[in-house]
Amino acid sequence: MPDTATLPSLTAEQKRIASESFARAKEAVASGGLDYAISLLLTCCRLDPGNFFYRQTLRKTQKDKYGNNLRGSRFAFLTTPRWKAKVKAAKRSRDYLRVLEHGEQVLCRNPWDASTQMDMSEAFDALGLGELAVFSLDQARQKYPKDATLNRALARLFEKRGDFQKAIVLWQMVRDVAPNDVEAAHKAKDLAASETIRRGQYEEAASGSKESPVVGRIESRAVEKQDRGSREAQPLLQRIEASPTEPALYIQLASTYRKYGQDDRARAALQQGLGPTGNSYQIQLALMDLDLAPVRKNLELAETRLRKVRERAKNPDRDPGADDEPMTEAELVTLRAGLVKEVNAREIELFRLKADRTPTDPSQRFELGLRLMKADLYEEAIAELQQARKEERLKWKAGLYLGVCFRKRNNWRLAQRNFEEALAAVPEAEEAGRKELLYQLATGAAEHDDLARAIDLGHELANLDYSFKGISKLLDDWNDRLQNA
Repeated sequence: MPDTATLPSLTAEQKRIASESFARAKEAVASGGLDYAISLLLTCCRLDPGNFFYRQTLRKTQKDKYGNNLRGSRFAFLTTPRWKAKVKAAKRSRDYLRVLEHGEQVLCRNPWDASTQMDMSEAFDALGLGELAVFSLDQARQKYPKDATLNRALARLFEKRGDFQKAIVLWQMVRDVAPNDVEAAHKAKDLAASETIRRGQYEEAASGSKESPVVGRIESRAVEKQDRGSREAQPLLQRIEASPTEPALYIQLASTYRKYGQDDRARAALQQGLGPTGNSYQIQLALMDLDLAPVRKNLELAETRLRKVRERAKNPDRDPGADDEPMTEAELVTLRAGLVKEVNAREIELFRLKADRTPTDPSQRFELGLRLMKADLYEEAIAELQQARKEERLKWKAGLYLGVCFRKRNNWRLAQRNFEEALAAVPEAEEAGRKELLYQLATGAAEHDDLARAIDLGHELANLDYSFKGISKLLDDWNDRLQNA
């Protein structure tokens, strides 16, 4: 049996093919060739199965092919059973990559197939791709938002990722559908208590020595908020019924629901508006912002918790009464890295949409290029940053990141050229940018054995900031190398 719980390492050639296929897929989507785009995106996902953005773009294109009709091909019931059987067989043999490949064949015919999405979610989770595991189940919930089995699986994933607020909501939804479900009842209460203790630090309430300020009132408050949200949304619902093609009404309705903490209803309102408004650009942006906000919040929470853990490690006697962190520093570092990756992937989609919508706005190209660089998609990043570089006010910043991209691509000649052009264009007030450019040029010159140039640049940097990224020690090392040479 193959070792299927490990992602294969991508070669440089595979990365190149995937990146070029994705670029052609974008062109095919723009020209209406959705079938060709889907075949190219399938290639991207096969070569790089852990790439969130490839998978997300493929799913959107599959749904667009069927006009978001929530059922896929009218002949899906005839064409999918064979592929579903292959998914189940691969799952039994723990061949998780095959589960994903066969699962995509099902979703090409019906992108809303819940059982296949659940099987793929398990495969993603087994491969350590938690964000894609969540993504798969969330896609299935578009058609089956109240399905207890789906919500149960997604709640467990959120609980595993430390996102207890979402897990609580999902367990409560399972409980609403299945009131006698013992696991849902216990989970909803236990997680709510854990979240309350961490956020409000109600140690006395947890020990039973004092009445909780939340438990006992939480249900009545939730009902009250829902009622207030429903009352405020009613006029907007009536206006939408009268003018269903007006995007601003759906956005206002979603904002109303969000104000009362009803993100699921906000998402449903925006998704409802996509069809009547012809996939309105404003609604797509609002959906992306809605999906991105909690991920950013979770990243902030993870960074705060990690900072506190590190502070307590440095000063163990400083606050002996501090509440214990249930996760270790290593676990929090891993959690933060995953959240950073997820935020970046979602921001790529957001800025790609903005850049495509306003192709003459270089600032959107710059933001997209920066996030593509963070995702190690250097070829695409270079193309976007070169467009942004044409704007004078962005010239030095774009040049800095272009140099980083070319350096990552092992092309020092182009990297050096962009760094030098950026250094010449950096404003006097941008001292941090000047220091970073000097550092990049100095270290790059040293790597390519131009030690005299590296020392000159290093001294210029040290004159600005002697402690910048250990430049003083690097200068000593470079001087020793030059003398030995």
